[in-house]
Amino acid sequence: MSAFVTLTSISLSTPDARPLFEGLTLSVGRELTGLVGRNGCGKSTLLDVIAGDAAPAGGSVHRAGSVGRLAQMPEAGVSVAEALGVVEGLARLARLAAGEGSVADAAEADWTLEARLDAALARTGLPGLDLARTLGTLSGGERTRVMLARLMLEAPDVLLLDEPTNNLDADGRAAIADLLETWRGGVVVASHDRALLERVDRIVELAPVGVTVFGGGWSEFAVAREASRERAEADLDRASGELKRAEREAQAAREKQDRRDKRGKAARAKDDAPKMLLDARAERAEATRARGGDVAGRLVGKGREALAVARAQVAIETPLHVDLPVTGLPAGRDLLSLRAVVMTRGGRRLFGPLDLEVRGPERIAVRGANGAGKTTLLRAIMGDVAPEAGEVKRLTERIAMLDQHVSLLSPDESVLENLRRLNPDLNEHTGRAALARFAFRGDAALQAAGTLSGGERLRAGMACLFARAEAPWLLVLDEPTNHLDLPAVELLEAALSGFDGALIVVSHDDAFLEAIGVSRAVWL
Repeated sequence: MSAFVTLTSISLSTPDARPLFEGLTLSVGRELTGLVGRNGCGKSTLLDVIAGDAAPAGGSVHRAGSVGRLAQMPEAGVSVAEALGVVEGLARLARLAAGEGSVADAAEADWTLEARLDAALARTGLPGLDLARTLGTLSGGERTRVMLARLMLEAPDVLLLDEPTNNLDADGRAAIADLLETWRGGVVVASHDRALLERVDRIVELAPVGVTVFGGGWSEFAVAREASRERAEADLDRASGELKRAEREAQAAREKQDRRDKRGKAARAKDDAPKMLLDARAERAEATRARGGDVAGRLVGKGREALAVARAQVAIETPLHVDLPVTGLPAGRDLLSLRAVVMTRGGRRLFGPLDLEVRGPERIAVRGANGAGKTTLLRAIMGDVAPEAGEVKRLTERIAMLDQHVSLLSPDESVLENLRRLNPDLNEHTGRAALARFAFRGDAALQAAGTLSGGERLRAGMACLFARAEAPWLLVLDEPTNHLDLPAVELLEAALSGFDGALIVVSHDDAFLEAIGVSRAVWL
């Protein structure tokens, strides 16, 4: 199979020359390749390199085919036709159909454009979309689908997709899945969407300790990754045991030599042999001690080096763990009541009338298409907006919300300053203790919130909410996995699966909802 793109010994660095990864050699042909790794590991930069928009720190790129990338979203005032890049082509066809076209129009006309355009919009879930509409009148998911349709029209040999399912509803995700299933060229997709990663032919994991290329989809990769973690733990145990053994042997050798030296000194004191001979014996004894010390020192030094390497690998392989505090929510406690709630936007009804009761530690997903009003519902629950009709009753004050941007954090304040601003009863000591439970220890608590990754921001936001004297009984989450890397998603899943409070979650991520034990869904 011929390759459209060949990467040879690629290494990437940050603008301040911090290495991201090195030694990536990869050929991209007619297959699906998934890119995974922590936020900031270089996934987007690697897509830039493949597209020719950035140069690698080392290595080379050879392109034997065309490369197309899911474009950045145009301004909201741009029409759908402009976003699709078909304005000129459709105008040319219109002139020819009206008998007003020029010779140049006839020569340059793409007579398949209209049929291909209809097919692209249909495949992305936007059949019959009015091309005169502006992007600002579409939901975020619909805009993404428009840009996917543009890629289909351009039909490059290799598609580059960067988190393509973020903000997409079920139909949008199905459109992405269909695109990958039927694309005849190559695809490189950076994603944390496990359902999407199940469809790929191989996964490339980027990390400072090395690049891993794994043949297979997400499930097989997850099994292999867990085995790698177990090996790392075993290597740490083995290195720790070998260091202790080397230290014991070195200590035993020193004690044995000390006993020999003591006996030698006593014998020398009694010996009437010539001084020159006694001195030679002493020198030989000292040389023997030095050689033994050098050997023991080298063994202990190697043991310590091996232990340091094993510890570093475990730190990389083993995910963080966060335990949310116990809330003590009674099983029959009423938390929230919505009666005949209707929400509108710009005179258009979003949903309703809606009835919803939340009692005890329920786990509820809010589902619906992009633009259905899911976030508006959450804002109504929190009292930020009033319903057009109906009634929202919060039956406890112990309700807290985290949006996908964790906007409760001030970006210019440190994590500790944010926590103390939101919990003024905490002093620095108790604030640091609260942050340590969420893996912000030492200087990590002093990082500016604006410099944190998506997963770190989520941890910081949760730390601020759960540092309260009374932990939330009901936690409301709006697309919490958007902008998170997979380790951060798994950390959140582990934390929420053990949470004894109630959850209302807006999410399109079925794997996430299953992992946190959602028991029912509200569809808008």
